[in-house]
Amino acid sequence: MSGHDHNHAVDPAANRTRLILVLAITVLVMAAEIIGTVLSGSLALLADAGHMFTDSAGLLIALIASSLALRPATMKRTWGFKRAEILAAALQAGLLLIVGAFVIYEGIRRLLDPPEVGSSLMLWFGIIGLAGNAVGLLVLAGGRKHNFNMRAAFLEVLNDALGSVAVIVAAVVIALTGWTRADAVVSLLIGALIIPRTLRLLMETVHVLLESTPKGLDLNQVRKHILALPHVIDVHDLHASLVGSGTPIITGHVTLEDECLTDGHASEILAELQQCVAEHFDVSVEHSTFQLEPAAHRDQEHLPH
Repeated sequence: MSGHDHNHAVDPAANRTRLILVLAITVLVMAAEIIGTVLSGSLALLADAGHMFTDSAGLLIALIASSLALRPATMKRTWGFKRAEILAAALQAGLLLIVGAFVIYEGIRRLLDPPEVGSSLMLWFGIIGLAGNAVGLLVLAGGRKHNFNMRAAFLEVLNDALGSVAVIVAAVVIALTGWTRADAVVSLLIGALIIPRTLRLLMETVHVLLESTPKGLDLNQVRKHILALPHVIDVHDLHASLVGSGTPIITGHVTLEDECLTDGHASEILAELQQCVAEHFDVSVEHSTFQLEPAAHRDQEHLPH
């Protein structure tokens, strides 16, 4: 079906280049914020710099995973390292959860005991941070829908951008009103934005690692389509999962009329089965494996192996 998004045109090397550029930008902005912390005494800048250090580690994980994804499949690893980007995204989600918890903790602490800061320097270094994050978001925008890994990296930089916005807002409020608790209030708002989004990403990666059925693929509908094919008697042991983003797989045992396995119909039915799962559903499954069995085999299906 022409409406399917196959993801096969995605260039892993292009994603890797994006990650290298964004990692370099993030490290530079982090260094600038550390300098800003020393000059202004702003704990908000220090927290944002530490927050960017964590995100830099997450981006480094994403880069390593993206590089592994370029390696070809082998007889030892028949899917190559496609699952690496899922593992990397799960690690990044874990790091983001830690950052979110830290932001909330620091926000509460500063609400109770607000620090003195140099709001002018805090503002300028916040603007530098936001500018760097904006460039990073533009670099990643074209690849964020390619896989979990790129999506997690995009969230890392978006998380940084929110931190920079918080620094700017807090600096402006402190400069205009002298209300130093503004930093704590904005930090709590950032934490409230970070955690739900991160939990969603973590749940999606766990969904893949548990080899759950891909979202958008209804195995009951798949079963009905298969049973509707001519000469098909039954379908069982039907399984579907994701190896990595854009790589759904499906396997199943299909029972045929006995004569199909002797009169040449089996190869035609196999082609119909593969075409069925590749074209008839919202999730196009191009990697499918079907075991064709005669009706008599059903009595032996559950023999001990």
